[in-house]
Amino acid sequence: MKKTLFLSAFVLASTTMMGQKITYPKAPHDATVDEYFGTKIADPYRPLENDRSAETTAWVEAENAVTNAYLSKIPFRGKLLKRLKEVANYERVRIPFEKHGKWYMYLNNGLQNQSVLYQMDKLGGEKRVFLDPNQLSTDGTVALQGISFSNNGKYLAYVISRSGSDWQEIYVKDVATGKDLTDHIEWAKFGGAVWYGDGFYYSAYDAPQKGKEFSSKNEVHKVYYHKIGTPQSEDQLFYQNPSRPLCFYHVSVNKDETVMFLYESGGGSGNNLFIRDLRRPNQQFTQLTDNMELQYTPVEIIGDKAYIFTNNGAPKNRLMVADVKNPAFNNWKEVLPEGESVLEDVTFIDGKIVATYAKDAASHAYLYTLDGKQLREIALPGVGNASFSGKIDSKECFYSFSSFTTPATIYKYDIAANKSSVYTAPKVKFDTRAFTTEQVFFQSKDGTRVPMFITYKKGLKRNGNNPVFLYGYGGFNVALHPTFSPMRIPFLENGGIYAQVTLRGGSEYGEEWHLAGTKMNKQNVFDDFISAAEYLIDNKYSSKERMAIVGGSNGGLLVGACMTQRPDLFKVCIPQVGVMDMLRYHKFTIGWNWAPDYGTSADSKEMFEYLRAYSPLHNLKPGTHYPATLVTTADHDDRVVPAHSFKFAATLQDCQGGNAPTLIRIDSKAGHGSGKPLSKQLEEQADVYSFILYNMGLKY
Repeated sequence: MKKTLFLSAFVLASTTMMGQKITYPKAPHDATVDEYFGTKIADPYRPLENDRSAETTAWVEAENAVTNAYLSKIPFRGKLLKRLKEVANYERVRIPFEKHGKWYMYLNNGLQNQSVLYQMDKLGGEKRVFLDPNQLSTDGTVALQGISFSNNGKYLAYVISRSGSDWQEIYVKDVATGKDLTDHIEWAKFGGAVWYGDGFYYSAYDAPQKGKEFSSKNEVHKVYYHKIGTPQSEDQLFYQNPSRPLCFYHVSVNKDETVMFLYESGGGSGNNLFIRDLRRPNQQFTQLTDNMELQYTPVEIIGDKAYIFTNNGAPKNRLMVADVKNPAFNNWKEVLPEGESVLEDVTFIDGKIVATYAKDAASHAYLYTLDGKQLREIALPGVGNASFSGKIDSKECFYSFSSFTTPATIYKYDIAANKSSVYTAPKVKFDTRAFTTEQVFFQSKDGTRVPMFITYKKGLKRNGNNPVFLYGYGGFNVALHPTFSPMRIPFLENGGIYAQVTLRGGSEYGEEWHLAGTKMNKQNVFDDFISAAEYLIDNKYSSKERMAIVGGSNGGLLVGACMTQRPDLFKVCIPQVGVMDMLRYHKFTIGWNWAPDYGTSADSKEMFEYLRAYSPLHNLKPGTHYPATLVTTADHDDRVVPAHSFKFAATLQDCQGGNAPTLIRIDSKAGHGSGKPLSKQLEEQADVYSFILYNMGLKY
């Protein structure tokens, strides 16, 4: 690699769109050229990878000024934001759960930035605030990422993140008094507090170099043990594996503290699993698996039986049971075999098993005995997404159900009577009955049958003029289910269509569906998405002039690839926190963890050429008429570092041959999305939806 000094700080370029003249600031750049298998690739905006430099900071401020000026001139943005606040202002409740004789529930009264954890003496009793994350910052940018009660019931460890970063801090609360102890853990990542005895295990990295906290590569994940009442400096290093620096490690311990599991992941699409019988002094871990392409997740320990969820020998997943005293994999027994639908979750409740399956991306639930005998199907309220909660030794069973037109509602399920009843339902300020959802199937480029959910206001006419918000993800074995978001309501009320595509690369049809969208098959994902847009146009739902595509993270890559491959097909593109530089993604923070899905430019010449062929950054062509584009990212995104979006936006502004705006929105004190305060979410959604409608020539 060769580098030279900066050629310039700012050069200006202009365009005019919708009556607004835009002057773009030119990013700092140099003459960097990388060589891959004899092919030289220029990377002129390499300086933007230093997201804390004075030059990058100045460019960010200048770009935000341009974007804010543009958005502020959209005449209906304020009205749209007002409506978004109205529809989001309803009480949201999560499933209640019992711990050590007390009941707990997360609740948001409507417009709170973060949900609050309440405590009750009995189910349905008077609620009192137990932990309010909104009190941890003045602007809601400190988010609660997880909690863990000690097995003796004395303590609660709670995990927070600041400004959306993946870095975690752990604090400890005395449950009886509600007061915080002096314990404080920093630089934890990808884990939580796992209690054992009078302390807990946690996973962390060494403290990063100052100034590179959110961009430097994370290597050698370590597991520590923290004893209550001691400083972090005295924590014991429990496990590390320097020979595998690009792996994640964490442990779990059952509530009886008899069995410990060690998980190793990051080297494939799944994980390796190790077990340790804590009843036998000084016993070491026994390795149970040796293929990180397969998944192994312990879900319940009953005596000497360890129930494990896996896709080993079952691409659509199955439940197996192992003997803790004789745990080798060849001794595991099958409890729930692989079926026609994808087994997505199992929950042990009242001495039985509730299994949730996905059929065409929608939930179906069944009740089984512990030895796998099916008792019945549990009737769900409709086509949507269900998530069950309960305990093996408790008769209380709850599930949350939502769909595209139904906000999350909590149901109590009486197992003995086989009856569901509403425990709590949100009171919303809009008519959910005014909207409907249909599921259609279309053929992708290679003939594959792909599903898509389409939601719109009842009575909508298929005249080819309706604005569409087309959304997808398509990667990392992640399933997109029918779920509700109040943010869509104003768009739907305004005659818009929300379309969600079940792309290859996800888990909706099992591991084969996932693999069909990875590495040398990644183009399938983009073809699916492009075919979805063409289906909506061919069937008169919409037109090219009314088509917006949106996606985040891997979905941001999706939008970036599709808009560079088919810029003629879309009117508006919103790539959010996207992976845009496919040649260098693995060099930042935990980007190396995505190699099982993507492959890397260092793997082989063939892999390099395949990545280069669709990498959004490397397929922008000067003079092309690109759609109106609003790139979004955030200054604390240490999952997909903002350099991806920075370099893509700067190059896009250079290459734009048409009049459509190509803007970038860079949020402050925010990260990849997790834990983002509601106030920031509302502002961002107002910008996104108003940008879409405005550039379609529509009003709100």
